[in-house]
Order: sequence, then C-alpha cells, then structure tokens
Amino acid sequence: MHEIVNVTFELKTYEYIEPFRIANNVENKAHNVEVKVYLKDGAVGIGEASPSYRVNGERVSALLALEDDVKEMISGEDVKNYRRIFNIMDGLSRTAPSVKAAVQYATLDALSAIWNAPVYQILGGHKNRIHTDKTIGIDTLNVMVEKARKTFEEGFKTLKIKIGENLKEDIEKMVAISEATPEASYIVDANQGYTTKTAVQFAQEVYRQNVNVVVFEQPIMWNDHDGLKLLRYASPFPIAADESAKTKHDVYDLIRNECVDFVNIKLMKSGLSDALSIVELAKTTNIGLMIGCMGESSVGINQSVHFAAGTGAFSYHDLDSHMMLKENFRGKFKQERDNLIPTL
Repeated sequence: MHEIVNVTFELKTYEYIEPFRIANNVENKAHNVEVKVYLKDGAVGIGEASPSYRVNGERVSALLALEDDVKEMISGEDVKNYRRIFNIMDGLSRTAPSVKAAVQYATLDALSAIWNAPVYQILGGHKNRIHTDKTIGIDTLNVMVEKARKTFEEGFKTLKIKIGENLKEDIEKMVAISEATPEASYIVDANQGYTTKTAVQFAQEVYRQNVNVVVFEQPIMWNDHDGLKLLRYASPFPIAADESAKTKHDVYDLIRNECVDFVNIKLMKSGLSDALSIVELAKTTNIGLMIGCMGESSVGINQSVHFAAGTGAFSYHDLDSHMMLKENFRGKFKQERDNLIPTL
C-alpha cells in the first residue's frame, strides 16, 4: 500500500523581491525543481531542489533530465523503509545533491501523511520551534545599515551580513551596522571573497571595534584547507565552513584537519542522509552547527525547518530565502517574526 508508484519533477521559477547580491554574484531569479513522490495508496510527498552551479556545479536542465532515472531507481520501494530510499539516492551525492535532498524529503513527507505525524517528529521531535536570522545582502553602507535596523526592529535578533568584495568598506559597514543595531548578533558571510590575509585583517579589526560577530562564515576559497586552519587560529571569531562542506566526507576532512569551529549544513548540498551523519560527527567532535539555505521557496525551506526542529542540532538557523522571493506561501510551518514553527 505504501509503495512508490510515480515520481514527477516540475520546474518552478521565483523572482527575488529585489536583486540578491553576495560576493561576486547577483541573483534575480531562483529556478527550482519541485519533486513529488506518489504512493500506491494515493498519498503524495513533496520536496524541492534548489540547485546552485556556484556551489554544487548543478544545472537545472540536467536535474530535470533525471526524472525518469529517479523514478526507476525508487519505484516499488516502501516509504516506511525510508533509509533504503536514502541509500539509493546517495548515488547522487556529488552529481545532483539538491535532487537527492528533494527526493529524500518527499519520501518523509509521504510517510508523514501515512502516519499523520509531522516530519520533524519522525526525525526526533527535539524542538517545536526554531529561530532564524535574516540576511542583508551586499549594498551601499547606508542601504545596508537601514535594512539592518529595519530587520532588527521586525524581530530578527541575529542578522546575517554579506561581505567579501572590499575589505575597507566591509569593515566600515560592520561598524556602522553594529552602531545602528547594538543589541543584535551577526553571522558574517564572505562567500569565499577574501584571501587568508584579508580575512584575518577583517576579523581582527572588527573585533577591536567590539562588533558582536558570532560566526565568520566561509571567508576564503572552499578548497583552501590550510588557509582555513590558519585563519581559525588567527581569528577571534569562530570560523564556519559552507562551500567547503558539502558531504559528510568533506566535513570529516575539515574536522580532522582542525579547519573549522562551525559547519553550515545545507540540505541542498548534502541531502538528509549526509546531513544526519554530519550532525553526529559534530556531536562527537564538539563542532558547532548552523543550517542554511540556497534559493528555496517556502516548500524547500519547509524541509530545513523540519530537519532542524527534529534533530535540535543547530546553534544558528539561516532559513530566510522564502522571505526574499515572490511566491504564495506553501510551507508546512508557521512564521511568527523570527520563529519558525513546523506543522503537519
């Protein structure tokens, strides 16, 4: 009764409310793939893939072409045996990780319908709500300060600030934002925009200015493990890996080589199966975790809300992409200011 009988992929395009700028990249639209898993008894599970060529090397056209293959791979599988389906989809870990994530979540979403229990409870039910930050993209100093002030007043106590294009201007922006929102804390994300030297300069100067940075995320290139390790020991702020940390194997190498204090899990990079392994790695080695997003709509952010609440593993949550898109909300969660509350 609970066997998979069909899988469909559908392209969904969402416009950003305004252009979203990070270091050396600007996005105007999110091109996502909505995945539906159909069961013999009529239940349907929904997931979303939000591909990134910059991070994962994915192209939407290539992901859509996988529809028949994925259907063949998992048809006939019982969603109650979801770890079997997870293992099958692990074959896409390097080639199409966002599709892996979408199918794995859609499997749990279908199981949720069968059991009449929300996905976060299937994943452990550790928390019934989480708190997200909200991102301030790269812009002029005055615009970023005003957005930071407005966002803080809306109830977001942690702000994610994008930097990485100009060291001097970035320092000036962080000091000005801190002066405008002195009670806020900041996750600062350079998206690989710095060298090790400029990253150290940024961290030390901002620290001297008493800016409350709680995480300094991916300051340098993803494959520069030596640079990350050097930076980790020179920075007064905790260093997080994002683009460097895709699979559980990447995270194992980062931890073994003492490169990071935090890892930013994104389901679009790792899928649920590797994300669960990374959670256990972090617990074992006392490494901090945050959870982030790509360009997911509310359907995709839903996946991370349930994963984060279910595992209860994260110190920081950066689940705000749905707030940047023009869409009709369809997520299985409620939002109250910075509170994200998973629902059935």
